[in-house]
Amino acid sequence: MILRTAYLERIRPFYDSSMIKVIVGVRRCGKSVLLRQIAQEIEEGISKNVVMLDFDDYENRPFLDPDALYQHIKSQLSQRGKTYFFFDEIQNVTGFEAVVNSLNSTEDVSIFMTGSNSKLLSGELASTLGGRTLSFLIMPFNFREYCQFKEHKLFGVSTGHLDIDILLSEFLEWGGFPLVAEREDAESKRVVLDNLYSSIVLRDIIQRNRVASATALESVLDYLIANSSSTVSGNNIAAALSDSARKVSAPTVYDLIRSIEEAYIINRAERFDIRGKRVLAFESKEYVCDLGLFHMRKNRVKEEWGHLLETAVFNELLSRGMRVYVGKTTKGEIDFIAEKDGGRCYIQVAYVMADEETVEREFGAFRNVRDGYPRYVVSMDPISLSRDGITHLRLVDFLWDESLLRLG
Repeated sequence: MILRTAYLERIRPFYDSSMIKVIVGVRRCGKSVLLRQIAQEIEEGISKNVVMLDFDDYENRPFLDPDALYQHIKSQLSQRGKTYFFFDEIQNVTGFEAVVNSLNSTEDVSIFMTGSNSKLLSGELASTLGGRTLSFLIMPFNFREYCQFKEHKLFGVSTGHLDIDILLSEFLEWGGFPLVAEREDAESKRVVLDNLYSSIVLRDIIQRNRVASATALESVLDYLIANSSSTVSGNNIAAALSDSARKVSAPTVYDLIRSIEEAYIINRAERFDIRGKRVLAFESKEYVCDLGLFHMRKNRVKEEWGHLLETAVFNELLSRGMRVYVGKTTKGEIDFIAEKDGGRCYIQVAYVMADEETVEREFGAFRNVRDGYPRYVVSMDPISLSRDGITHLRLVDFLWDESLLRLG
């Protein structure tokens, strides 16, 4: 398994922090592997006082009871220095919040947790610990990680021998779930993706949210995935899903969308008014977390590539730890505003710019933006079309080389 280097670099400054480190993301995106990689780094370079508990492991079933877990944890505390605790899928423990709160408040510990549902950050944990939690969103493999994984699977090391354009085609079709990436034939990939989808729907949405209508949930989820990168409207979705035999209300749709977002299968981009410098409380967009799921559930016949590329760029920006918004200008919109560490840039995404009209539309989207932040257009075009201070990047270069995107 490859090192999730970008995430490790993001989390390392907090290894010894008393803040509770919460690693979240969609099921099977690699959270458990990352947790073990953190534990290994700490054990090899900082301290041997490392305790790992996986609550999906049947062996740890007795500790699903919070009282039993508390007693076990107390018995594992080191008498010599800080103890590092790693709790994998801790939301399986009923009332885990009280255990974690007591441990963090009374002992010399550093706590890391994973979960597949954003409710991990709500409820008693949030209220009792106030601002003492740090959240790190983990995505399925991005393109660079996908290429590294394929190389290590074939050669055991990075060689640079694989055809990057072929790998890009595979990635855009099958996405970056590690369990899918390790499969070679299309049918195996399809089976794994289908099972991942079913597991997410059943365990992380229906069961944990006590969803009354599984049929309505799957209809809304299929709609969101198939229309990844589209503006979300509860009324429009309700109208699209309702027929003479079934009615779905807009409030029900919004409740289901919230449950879907909590499982991290869909991520939201709020709309940001560039001129007014504020987040707008309407017309947000939703993006599926993985391109393989997009292909499984899509129902479009035309204009698929634009949505696919926009989703790929959005997920890449999230994997880099950026905050991403849809930009509203006085006369239109920019696909993305990306922000990190006080910096910002603007990004427009297109499939190919085959004629001057398309070039003018994509580059002209920045015309009403008056500030000096860097501006980019990302597309599949084989040659650079940069102009007027706006940088054009090929999709493969944008995904492969993080340094090409500068924040101002």
